[in-house]
Amino acid sequence: MPYKSRNESTELIILKSLNTRMVLSTIDKQHYLNLRKGYEGELQFDSMTEILENECFILNDLLLKLNSTIFQIDSLIISS
Repeated sequence: MPYKSRNESTELIILKSLNTRMVLSTIDKQHYLNLRKGYEGELQFDSMTEILENECFILNDLLLKLNSTIFQIDSLIISS
């Protein structure tokens, strides 16, 4: 059961909006497509974890900082 639901990143929302309103540069278009593909992959992973039958917590999009380095964990599954 997901404890924290998944949302589109702010950057993806902005690029999606801009993509419908204007022609993005090649670099921006590729970045947008990569973000969209990554988000779609995360949603596919979420649909697979929904059928887990054991008791567990599923945390999505954890943003962590260690030694001045910020990193993200897309999905963390915690079980006993």
